[in-house]
Amino acid sequence: MLSSAHRLTDGPSFQRAVRTGRKAGSRTLVVHLADDPDGSEARVGFVVSKAVGNAVVRNRVKRRLRHQAREHLASLPGSAVLVVRALPGAAGSSSSELQGDLARCLSRVGVSR
Repeated sequence: MLSSAHRLTDGPSFQRAVRTGRKAGSRTLVVHLADDPDGSEARVGFVVSKAVGNAVVRNRVKRRLRHQAREHLASLPGSAVLVVRALPGAAGSSSSELQGDLARCLSRVGVSR
């Protein structure tokens, strides 16, 4: 699980990351990475819309993504804001497919492991 210090919860930070950050996509995910001048630690937020599936499916996708994003937290720049948006293809994907897509998208936006 992500600690509360690493969770992105406020709307303006989501908007800033999506509008000004670097972006990379795959079949199951779109990743937005921006620098937060006010932040002291890297924070991660998730967007999983109803297009992905019902509440059970959306929560499963979020849990999987949270677990995998936790593993990449150390490689994020110090005050980075990462927004991971799940696409409808994420609903039928396995955890290993989501992990591979997340790693590929992060490498495209400049995060090295």
